[in-house]
Amino acid sequence: MRALCGAIITAGALIGLGLTALGYGIRYGGPAFGPEVVNPSTKMLWGSSSMTVVLTVLLIALLIGLGISFLGLAFHHYRRYQEHLRETAHNPERNIPS
Repeated sequence: MRALCGAIITAGALIGLGLTALGYGIRYGGPAFGPEVVNPSTKMLWGSSSMTVVLTVLLIALLIGLGISFLGLAFHHYRRYQEHLRETAHNPERNIPS
């Protein structure tokens, strides 16, 4: 369940990053002009501060989601391994290969 929640967070962050990339492209991309020609107030490297905040928050959410996914999946596999060891310890005949 932890890995699934992390995957959902990651998917949401990736969708948000895609929409942010579209927003950057619409805001700062011009068909034949640079950003200074279309809007002279766009001389910042990262763009407007609100878009930078959105980009930063989405990148942090992406990293958190990936971390939850990988740690949740690792914990899941460790737990299944422990259950397997407990099953084979109670039933010694299962240890004999057929």
